[in-house]
Parts: sequence; structure tokens; C-alpha cells
Amino acid sequence: MFIKQLYTGCLSEAAYYIESEGEAAIIDPLRDIEPYLELAHERNASIKYIFETHFHADFVSGHLDLAAATKAPIVYGPETTTSFPVHIAKDGEDFKIGKLTVRALHTPGHTMESTCYLLLDEKGEPNAIFTGDTLFVGDVGRPDLFSGNLSKEELAGYLFESLKNKIKILPDHVTVYPAHGPGSACGKNLGPNTYSTIGDEKSGNYALLAEDKADFIRQVTDGLATPPQYFPINAQINKEGYDAMNTIMERSLKPLSIKEFKEKAAEGAVILDTRHANVFTEGYVPGSISIGLEGRFAEWAGSLLPFDQPMLLVTAAGQEEETIVRLARVGFDKVQGYLEGGFEAWQAAGEKIDLIISVDPDELAMDIPHDPNLVVVDVRKPAEYADGHIESAINMTLSEMTDPGTLADLDDHMNLYVHCQGGYRSVIACSIMKREGIHNLRNINGGFGKMKDQKGLTVVQEKNILN
Repeated sequence: MFIKQLYTGCLSEAAYYIESEGEAAIIDPLRDIEPYLELAHERNASIKYIFETHFHADFVSGHLDLAAATKAPIVYGPETTTSFPVHIAKDGEDFKIGKLTVRALHTPGHTMESTCYLLLDEKGEPNAIFTGDTLFVGDVGRPDLFSGNLSKEELAGYLFESLKNKIKILPDHVTVYPAHGPGSACGKNLGPNTYSTIGDEKSGNYALLAEDKADFIRQVTDGLATPPQYFPINAQINKEGYDAMNTIMERSLKPLSIKEFKEKAAEGAVILDTRHANVFTEGYVPGSISIGLEGRFAEWAGSLLPFDQPMLLVTAAGQEEETIVRLARVGFDKVQGYLEGGFEAWQAAGEKIDLIISVDPDELAMDIPHDPNLVVVDVRKPAEYADGHIESAINMTLSEMTDPGTLADLDDHMNLYVHCQGGYRSVIACSIMKREGIHNLRNINGGFGKMKDQKGLTVVQEKNILN
């Protein structure tokens, strides 16, 4: 038996490779399928099945490309309808992989087609369960995403029964392999690890500790943040199909001269700059949106960029292909090309540039007492803001900044000091603001992480002064 978790940090996503006797299965593959093909080749194995736990909302799965490359069937659970050929597993149906058995367990709740896959060892004993978004470490899948006509409360009710009748009855030693780890928006508050055991989850996961159904529904549905805007788009793509990655690469990986780049930008293409946030602030093509590859790139791209507009790229040298792949993971397939020679070529040609002024927290501390027009803009999530923020700072979350009304309250006379927790999100926010014509702003280096310890800056939490 060989099991490998293939984890992608910027999406908090886990795919799995299972193998026995030269036969392999892939569970919840990403859209870029080369790692799975290479692993099977290295181990002299053939991919026999592609298992999908549900229609993923936070990324585009690689099921179609992987099936085309391997001829392996795509397996979904009961109540699945697709626009392409799949094998619809029955609840309890077994699939043989060498000496192992994979058993489909229909576990509706996160979505109605959600299905876990129980791995039985050579002796037929439960060894591991691949839970998709049904069960996470310390959490469960949120019941308010791609749910058809069912309410979140109705889906939470299904989830309670699925956990009670399919998951909690498993032996404590069974390893839990979920589809996501910490940081994922598919749950409320996932734990720090990417795998666990049934025993550990029964003793520490609030959702498995709940014995009363009504109480479970309340706990699971209470306090759910608004899901990212791209979730329903990705779920629909996974259900209906998409262009092959090779096709996307052929039409997207095109070097554009400055003249071609400017022409396409003038026609309405969005300019995305994926260089490091600290590099972007020092100079960029005017109108660009910064989303650096060093952070949770795919998630923020899906949350902030339009899917129906063409896109142009400005990247660090050699990162053009990686950028296209990572955009495709969340459904972007309208990239028209990248600026040949990058920003350096643009600047060397004497083209107009823009920049973002960055200041340290001590400069903010000096300016606050003397500038009545100074406004601190905190772009973190509401929960982060409530946990502790600079006194009088306004909370304007990054995820809301593409809403036309969000920036309307910012007047021209305001001197804006923008920050997040560490500096990544604030640069994105500043680039969006400047694209919308708001230029009187400064990015605060180090974000709240450094600001909270700065003398002269008062931090408040639930109206209590901390510093």
C-alpha cells in the first residue's frame, strides 16, 4: 500500500495518490495533472480510477484532462449529474486497486453528491478515509455553497446524518484525509494539520461532538462568512467541463510587445501583475492589479478578478507559465498574453509608470496627531479586525473592494494609510484603489503585525484598550 498526499498551499488543497500492485487511483486532482502522471510513471504504475468527492467550488479539478491522458474512468457519488461521461457510484460500491478496496460512502451535506471514499487494506480492514469537504481536521464542510434549492439548514441536517451514520461509526485508528487544510474557505475554521484520525476528530471536532441535530445545525450554520465570488463559477465549470490545459497554454503563453500590450489594454483587458508585492510598489504599469504569486494567489485572483474579461500578465522573468497554470486552477482561461521583457522592458522604453508609497508604522504614529484628514484603512477580515485593530481605523475588507459602492465613502481629502496583517493584501488593495482613481494613499510596511507594537499607535479590541 502506498498513499501520498499532494498538498497545494495557496489553495489549501489536498489531492491523493493511492497505489497497490502497480494500480493507482487519484482523488480530487488539480487541473495541472503532470504531478500525478509523473508519480505514476516513477512508480511504474497505471492510473485505474479518478475519484471525485464532490463538485469542488474553490478550484477547477483535473478530472477531465487526467481521464483523457489515462483513459481512467471518473467516479462521482450518488445524485451526480454532469455534462461528460462519468461512473456514478452506488452507496457502498467497491472499487479494486491491486490488493486494496476503495468503498464509496455517500455523505450528503456539504453538497448533495458529496461522497467519501473508505480505503480497506489487503485484509479488508478500514485503513483510511478520504473525506473531501465532508470532514476536515477540527471542522466540517460549510453547507451553503453549491446547494441547488436546499437551504443551508436543510443541508446541515443531511450532514449531521452523514457524519453520524457513515463517519463516527468507523474505528478510531482510521486516518482522515480531507480535501483541504488551514486557510480554506470551504469550512469555518479548519485546524492546523492536513490529516487526522477518526478518534482524534471524535474527541476534538465540535461537529462530531454534537449529539443533538438542532444544535449541530445551529453550530454549523452560525457565523458563516460570505463565500468567495468565484465558488459558484468553479462548481459549474467542474460540472459542465472545460478546455484542456494544453489548449489554454497555447492561447495564453504569448509574449506581447509593448505596442501589442497597450493595444489590448486599451480594448479593456485587465492587467494582472504577479510580481512580489514589495517589488510591485516600487513601480508598475499604470492600472495594474497586484496579486503576487508569493501569497494565496489563486484564491485572491478568483475573489477579485472578473471571469468575463480578457487578461494581460506582467510577471517576474520565467514565471509566465506558472501564473497561467495557477489562474487556470480557479477557472481563468482568457489570458491573452504577457508583457515581453516584463516591467523592466516597459520602464526601459520610457513608458509611464506608477508606484505605491510605502511607510513604516513609526511614520504613521508621527502623522496621526497632526493630520485631521488621516484615515487608517484596515483591509483584513472582520474577525481579524475584531481581534484587535488600530483605534479609529475603518474596516474595509479586501474581498469587498470590487463592489462599486465599497470605495464610494473615501473622499478626495482623506490621507489614506492602508494595511492588512503582513503587507500582502494591503498592496492588492492599494492597486485596486489606484486603479479606481484613488491616489492619496500609503501602504504600511509589515501591516498590523508590526503596527500593534508601535509606540504611539493604540490598539483596541472589543472596545478595550490593549496598548
